[in-house]
Amino acid sequence: MTPLKKQFCSQTGFNCLSLPINKSCFLQIGAVSILFLILAQKATSEALLNLGEASEELFRGDRLPVLNFPDDDL
Repeated sequence: MTPLKKQFCSQTGFNCLSLPINKSCFLQIGAVSILFLILAQKATSEALLNLGEASEELFRGDRLPVLNFPDDDL
């Protein structure tokens, strides 16, 4: 192992004795994780929109009771 590689392994904590991982593998893992995050964001936003519409329907004015407040004549 070259001195530069030994220094890199000791600084970063990577185990350099195991099989090296290709850079394209890291790129693929990163791209897939970003795509999953985008998909999760879209699903979450749709769920929140549906929840908002359901709560709006639940608290619509025609289903709530009419409250009679006394007039304040001073």
